[in-house]
Amino acid sequence: MAERDYVLGTHDDEIYRLGFQHRVWRPRALDAWARARIGDGCKVIDFGAGPGFATMDLAEMVGPNGQVHALERSRRFLDTLEAQAKARGFSQVKAHEIDVVADAIPVQNADAAWARWIFAFLPKPKDALKKLVDALRPGGALVFHEYIDYETWKLAPPAPNFEKFVDEVSANWRASGGEPDIARHLPAWLTEMGLKIESLKPYVDVVSKDDNVWRWPIGFFDIHIDRLLELNRITAQIAKDMRDEFARVSQQPGTLMVTPLVLEIIARK
Repeated sequence: MAERDYVLGTHDDEIYRLGFQHRVWRPRALDAWARARIGDGCKVIDFGAGPGFATMDLAEMVGPNGQVHALERSRRFLDTLEAQAKARGFSQVKAHEIDVVADAIPVQNADAAWARWIFAFLPKPKDALKKLVDALRPGGALVFHEYIDYETWKLAPPAPNFEKFVDEVSANWRASGGEPDIARHLPAWLTEMGLKIESLKPYVDVVSKDDNVWRWPIGFFDIHIDRLLELNRITAQIAKDMRDEFARVSQQPGTLMVTPLVLEIIARK
């Protein structure tokens, strides 16, 4: 599939945004991986690895005797991932240019698999999940960070144009075959497939513009307005109204942002 089929794009600004996003979420990812018992010598699947920011952290955790299999269909993202691995001397990183929906997973008997904000974009998420489960050894762990209620993303006091932006993002997401709130489905699917849910942990933050977390979703807001324009989902005037409102509201003393609600799932086969 073409690079433009990515709902959020694969351009340089998106790669930078993904890097910042990972830095914000890195402590929570590291904590989840440790609780899932990912460690030295493990074979891990990074499912939908993107530019590889989580891949590099996983490579450090499993060490030179482990393996991290990065599955990603974007060649642009894989170029960044492979450059990072080469620069760090991570021979334990194995990159696979595949479509996780259409292609077979080229890994068997993995100790663990990790996916963050991947299943929400897939047109056949349950089928892809089954393939990932089959790639694990008995006793292997699955770790997910996925949205369970994307539309908790709001400003306080309310900002109608900002909420329209979130609505348009969700509508575009679903029109592309994805489901923003995929975590509403995952626990039941995992249980149906015979896995045991070990941990469910919600993450939502309420932050001011002085908090570093503020920049995580707002970086997406800045970039994705242009993406919605490119896709003809909004007009230039609506884009201006969204930006003007956000600039005004974000400068008001006491303005807060509620982040999209994420569910962390740790399950074991």
